[in-house]
Amino acid sequence: QVQLVESGGGLVQPGGSLRLSCAASGSIFSIDDMGWYRQALGSQRELVATITNVGGTNYADSSVKGRFTISRDNAKNTVYLHMNNLKPEDTALYFCSADYRTTRWGIRLRSWGQGTQVTVST
Repeated sequence: QVQLVESGGGLVQPGGSLRLSCAASGSIFSIDDMGWYRQALGSQRELVATITNVGGTNYADSSVKGRFTISRDNAKNTVYLHMNNLKPEDTALYFCSADYRTTRWGIRLRSWGQGTQVTVST
């Protein structure tokens, strides 16, 4: 079992910045893709960005590309989401995910964090 713990959310004014962190721990042999998703009130969870274990990135849509940057520290099993120029529409519960294996030949599993709230408001 792998646990993901997010941190870094909070209340920020429009135009402000936040950095979210998500640390994985537990029975980990390797972590493949890691990602960030968000879910606004009354909406479905949506992908924000993903990053491979060698640093390849993908951003879900143009609304975050150029403002958000995903990165990771493999030595710390941690993924980050740097968010700049935040807008009210970025308000949501942000979740991290990790696709991992517990043994070299084991199946790939996915774990989710519990979520961290980001609120952009005056």
